[in-house]
Amino acid sequence: MIAKPDKNDLRKKRHERVRKTIFGTQERPRLNVFRSNKHIYAQLIDDMDGVTLASASTNDNELNLDSTSNAAAAEQVGALVAKRAKDKGYQSVVFDRGGYLYHGRVKALADAARETGLEF
Repeated sequence: MIAKPDKNDLRKKRHERVRKTIFGTQERPRLNVFRSNKHIYAQLIDDMDGVTLASASTNDNELNLDSTSNAAAAEQVGALVAKRAKDKGYQSVVFDRGGYLYHGRVKALADAARETGLEF
């Protein structure tokens, strides 16, 4: 009997396909999103140097969250990562949805980052 691939393996395949075309630079870093069952994480990555420039997650003490696994929490993370990016002088980014579908928490994070001033 052949084992069925799990959801995370399929997501990683999609992410590899997308990452062939998406690349973050010093002027325009990559806004990467990782979503788990309990939390959501976002980070700005410069792929040229391989460094993280700014990050935010539902684990941050700066955010007072009742629930960390909903779209409202993702909106706050998106706004926080955009604020931190703007503080460091980044206006424009490349959005990397991480192989996830663009809806729900991922969409909420992206929309909040756009509203806060990031361009993508």
